[in-house]
Formats: sequence, structure tokens, C-alpha cells
Amino acid sequence: MSDKNIHLSIVVPAYNEAARIVQPLRCIDRYLRTQAIRAEVIVVDDGSTDGTAEVVRRLARDLATPVWVVVCPENRGKGRAVAVGMVQAQGRAVLMSDADLSTPIEELEKLLPHLQNGAQVVIGSRWLPGSRIEVRQPLLRQAMGVVFTFLTRLLVVGASDVTCGFKLFTREAATQIFSRTTLDDWSFDAEALFLARRMGFGIVEVPVRWRDVAGTKVRRGRDAARAVLGLASIVLNTFCGQYDHAPVRGRR
Repeated sequence: MSDKNIHLSIVVPAYNEAARIVQPLRCIDRYLRTQAIRAEVIVVDDGSTDGTAEVVRRLARDLATPVWVVVCPENRGKGRAVAVGMVQAQGRAVLMSDADLSTPIEELEKLLPHLQNGAQVVIGSRWLPGSRIEVRQPLLRQAMGVVFTFLTRLLVVGASDVTCGFKLFTREAATQIFSRTTLDDWSFDAEALFLARRMGFGIVEVPVRWRDVAGTKVRRGRDAARAVLGLASIVLNTFCGQYDHAPVRGRR
């Protein structure tokens, strides 16, 4: 399938997801077939040690949608995995989706019209009127997200929900933004949205359904501290001109 025929790329970062990635990928494939969307799925294995890549490769033989596996040799973090997949995507639109489908793939129907109407970045939000949280996170994790979003809005970019893992980009925006990201940890979402604003891409927020799924890889204390340091890094990188001359990461 040539890139001109691919309407949508779905980038799925995965770290030790062998036990639970099969069903979400089947759901994605079924949805794309039902909607007759010409698409590809790019699973970026972030240095997994449980055979995630091989599980996905075996499954791919049974799916109608082309599924590519990109293997990172070491675990660097979700931000790195997303960036690797984003710059390799061939679709006209590029969706970032968590491996657990905490935002159901059907919510794509709410995002796509905004892209068609001229937005270049459309992000799912759990906190706008009309959103629905079906299963809430544990209180501590929810509080971490609220604090991180508050700090992001204060220091970096205004958005109601920075960390929702369901974001849609035009191919141009995805390539331009994620070829310049520098952060590999939880703060990469904030950096990506900051770059989108900096480069003049139009951003729209859309309320979505969301549910917490057991099995998160977030390590609360360490990851929270790294995320806050990440926000400081964004400010410092801007001051030092880091984002002006970043190299484009390789395409497949």
C-alpha cells in the first residue's frame, strides 16, 4: 500500500504489553474494517522483555489492516516510542493511541471532523463538558495528572487535559512536531503540544470517553518527579534554542 492510499496511521507505543495487546489490536482492526478506513497500525515496542513484538507479529498475520512493528533496542520511555512511530507514519492523518485503548477507538469519529475542518492537532480530553470517565484512576494517580496539567498550563501550554493518550495529527504536524521532541518520559505530551503551538498548528480539544485500565507502567514517585523536571526542560530548551535546529528522526 503506497502512502497516497493510506488515510490513517495509528501509532501504538508498547512496553511489556504481550499479555494484553492482542484484544485492543483486534478491536482497532475490526473498527477500521467496519468504517472502510484505509489505514496502517504502527506498534512501537519500547524495549520490551516479554516478547511483545513477536506477539504482535503473529497477530498481524490474521488482521486485515497492515500492522508494522518497530522495535527500539532499549526501554527509553513512552515519549520516545511515540516519536519514533509518528515520524514513520505514512497516513494523511496520524493517531496516537495507548495500547490499552483506555480511550475506545470509536472516539476517533469525534476527532476526525475537526481535522477535516482545518485543525492540524486534535486532542482528546477527559475534563471538557461532554466527556465521560467510565472507570476512574486511583485517587493518587488522578491527582498527579491534575497537578501536572495545572503546571503545564501555567508554564508551557494551555490545555484542559495534557496527558490523555488519544491525539490526532495531520501527517505534516506529526512529522514536524515529533521530529523535534526531546523528552522521553511522561512530560512528552506537554512538549508536543508546546511545539504545536510554537509552530502555529491549530489545536482543538474534544471531549472523549475514557476508562482506567489495570496494568499501567507509570511509577508514581519517580515518573511524577521526572515529569516536573520535563516541564522545566521545555522552558530551558526554548531559551537555548533547542527546538529550532532539532534533526528529523529517521523514517522507515
